[in-house]
Amino acid sequence: MVGMVQDSDREADDFMLLRAEVIAIGDELTTGQRLDTNSRWLSAELALMGVPVAFHTTAPDTLEAGIEAFRIASGRADFVIATGGLGPTADDLTRDVLAALVGGPLELDAAALVAVESRFARRGVPMPESNRRQALFPRGSRIIPNPDGTAPGIDVDVPGPGRVSRIFALPGVPAEMRSMWQASVLPALLAALPERGTIVQRRIKCYGAGESAIEAMLPDLVRRGRDPLVGITAHEATITLRIAARGRDEADCRSRIAATEATIRDCLGPLVFGVEDDEVEDAALRAVAGTGRSLAVAEVGTAGRVAALFAAAQSRLPAAAVAHGFRGGIVLAAGQPRPTVLDAVPGSPGERGPEAGFDAAVIAARVRAAFAADLGLVVGPTRSGPEGRRAIDIALASASGVERAEHVLGGGPDIVLARAAKAAVDAVRIAIAAGKPEACGR
Repeated sequence: MVGMVQDSDREADDFMLLRAEVIAIGDELTTGQRLDTNSRWLSAELALMGVPVAFHTTAPDTLEAGIEAFRIASGRADFVIATGGLGPTADDLTRDVLAALVGGPLELDAAALVAVESRFARRGVPMPESNRRQALFPRGSRIIPNPDGTAPGIDVDVPGPGRVSRIFALPGVPAEMRSMWQASVLPALLAALPERGTIVQRRIKCYGAGESAIEAMLPDLVRRGRDPLVGITAHEATITLRIAARGRDEADCRSRIAATEATIRDCLGPLVFGVEDDEVEDAALRAVAGTGRSLAVAEVGTAGRVAALFAAAQSRLPAAAVAHGFRGGIVLAAGQPRPTVLDAVPGSPGERGPEAGFDAAVIAARVRAAFAADLGLVVGPTRSGPEGRRAIDIALASASGVERAEHVLGGGPDIVLARAAKAAVDAVRIAIAAGKPEACGR
């Protein structure tokens, strides 16, 4: 994470002497079966607060390893943020580890038990006896509510040599962890930090250039010590710029964030597609529906990723705004005959006869006609591209014709298709923003 607030001339400041440690718990992490994304996300959040993360620790699901990991962390960090091990099964031992650290028993919290039971009651199923464990807390700890799951978090102080370390234990499920962080842990941390006024954060979402390219386009914005602080992270080719401002009050913070955001938008132009929790597909579907259009998709060899993105966006966004924006999609297996719905459609543009095979421009026109949509988007098939690399076609059909672009597949096998799908989705947004819905390239 770029942009940690730490100036050499402020080393004596008590605020800057605070540091954190992040612990990830789970056999699936130590064995490499699952990637630890929680630690990365939490470290970025803490950095924006100006609290550096000194260590990352990953521990398996054993009592001995957990006690050792938390004991070491509490001895060297002011704040310890842990994820995992709060489930109802026998190998979920974080609560037992924390009880051992504070030297007290686990105690049943009646209100927490009612909250867990009510989640099962709303689903109309009986609660397994094992879920009672999720209402057990070390004596003297504080409960972190979990509005999205059955595992409340634990907030507890652990005395150590020369310091008292505050431990926040959260579930390993990323969505639950993040909502609990925002609602409970972040306010608690801000209240515990030395008085520095109000902190406000804003996320600017970008697509269409790499992390280093975007940083180079921002004049001295992403650097240590800047206020407002701007951090940059990348995930599956989506770039997030996080702006964090400290000020007298929220209005002061938002005023300075607005100036930095304006500079970012001026520098990046159409690379900026949204803010906060926006995804590329949300922006694209809003663009389609916002101009009164509709869209249909056909894919070859991408496992339906593009259609899935648009369907997810349609389910997230307000129904009144995008109800008819996405008409549907067809997923085609590479090398297999196309379905009859994509056979020649009378009067469809670009018709080249059955011999056209999976020509992206032909299929784009046909899927548009088949779904009676204003726009027809096609992704695939993959083929040989420049310098021997693999490439994939992206074609967008409208009433005025069909345009096709080439997307070169870069990166490892696990991410190339995800990136290709996002590139196709973003091509729709860019085309509409340019006032040329038939264009799909930059």
